[in-house]
Amino acid sequence: MRGAKSAKWVAIAAVVALGATACGGGSGDSGNDNSNAAVDPKGIFSVDVGEPQNPLQPANAKESNGSKVIKAVFSQLVDFDDKGKIVYENAESIKTEDNKVWTVTLKDGWKFHNGEAVTAKSYVDAWNWAANIKNNQTNSYWFADIKGFEDVHPEKGDPKADAMSGLKVVDDKTFTIELSSPIPYFEYKLGYDVWSPLPSGFFKDPAAFGEKPVGNGPYEFVKWEHKKQIELKTYADYKGADKPKNGGVILKNYTTVEAGYQDLLSNNLDVIRQIGPKDLPKRKADLGDRAVDQDYNAVQTITPAFYTKQWKDIDPKVLQGLSMAIDRETITKTVLNGTREPASSFAAKGVAGYQAGVAGDILTYNPDKAKQYIKDGGGVPGNKITIQFNADGGHKEWVEAVCNSIRQATGVDCVGDSKPDFQTDLDARDAKEVKSMYRGGWVQDYPLNVNFMRDLYGSKADGNTSGFADKEIDALFKKGDNAKDLDSAIAAYQEAEKAMFEKMPSIPLWYYKANFGYSTNVKNVKFDNNGDPVLTDIEVLKK
Repeated sequence: MRGAKSAKWVAIAAVVALGATACGGGSGDSGNDNSNAAVDPKGIFSVDVGEPQNPLQPANAKESNGSKVIKAVFSQLVDFDDKGKIVYENAESIKTEDNKVWTVTLKDGWKFHNGEAVTAKSYVDAWNWAANIKNNQTNSYWFADIKGFEDVHPEKGDPKADAMSGLKVVDDKTFTIELSSPIPYFEYKLGYDVWSPLPSGFFKDPAAFGEKPVGNGPYEFVKWEHKKQIELKTYADYKGADKPKNGGVILKNYTTVEAGYQDLLSNNLDVIRQIGPKDLPKRKADLGDRAVDQDYNAVQTITPAFYTKQWKDIDPKVLQGLSMAIDRETITKTVLNGTREPASSFAAKGVAGYQAGVAGDILTYNPDKAKQYIKDGGGVPGNKITIQFNADGGHKEWVEAVCNSIRQATGVDCVGDSKPDFQTDLDARDAKEVKSMYRGGWVQDYPLNVNFMRDLYGSKADGNTSGFADKEIDALFKKGDNAKDLDSAIAAYQEAEKAMFEKMPSIPLWYYKANFGYSTNVKNVKFDNNGDPVLTDIEVLKK
């Protein structure tokens, strides 16, 4: 199973940790056993995926819709198995003696979809371009660990150089990465989409490339009909182990998850990644064994916009109180039909370094404590909060339930702030236009607790769209980054998480599950630990 190369912000109201797949069945068994059905290896299937926020450039996909396309079109140096262990993909080896200088050797024979060879230069040039502040890539900070990053991405002014001094091409198959300081888990980061290689033609017209990317992955880009669908076809000369068992995939855009579900029922959509709250209670009756609940590594939160007047200098006790005003147990059992698990940590349960009980009672419903904490912290400014969310992701019902819980427990008024789609929601976050709080959903980029902390709440992290900045938290993250080995780094971040519950950069709600379904046109539908369908494994049945 392909693993954790996912995209940061997740669009749908989906999640939880690595675990066994639980299939639905029950009274609505549809009798669709197709295990022996004949397969069309050139068959095309469809999956629901929303409109990407940005052009399809690997370092410009900070959300799940764009990343799903990048993930299919590009392959990385490393991938992860379903237990979170590193598997070499485009890399033959990645070695280090000091956690500071890393030597990457590439496998033979890999090519881009235009026939150009994938070389060390393909990686080094791509990373230097993505890191350069002039190119305005949303994930440029991912390269900040590399020596010389500040020369291409200064905090103020123009770049002093076109390339980071820490990247060196040795030969066509080999390059070195020198970091500013040792990071024992750096190899894990290389599984994320931002580290994709780029063909030479990209640099001639990056904007045009963003409309029709050329990658080195299992699927070749065909066309993008904006706000309608994206078409991909199988790349015949793909060198990876995960060769597609189908002829391609169409990524369909729906304005609501309910619309997608109706198309699934009529076999006009083959895989739906998330069934909305309205349809969750009847999914097993409708689909039988084709309705599946599966754990994956992501966390739902609500996050204050700390740049606003309301939250700028807030006492964390107020946010702790609001957290204790949310009845997670009841909401997950009723509104979300038992398809979520209340959060017990900032990190997802399936990643290395997850620790239960770290939150104390901050994530436990307690109206009396909630009111007292809010009072002790000076109260909620204006005695009202709003929670921004995207209307196309099935969030309305649970946002209303969270607001009702807060209102009834504390007297603080709370309402939802609906945006029409995920793109509009993200644009408002990036432009710092959130009025009060926003709905956050974070899915792993790599399977370590680090990714749910540093990459989301570090003061300079690209994933930090809330304005949260705390010197103590940054220092604790730095301690983890400077640890002697991977185990020590994970342990240091566990210590940092304790401090995060004192600072409250966000309010964790629950862990996601992939509550997906598929049509009678396909079989062998599985999801990875990012909550993404394993596209290459899906088989299309002959008609």
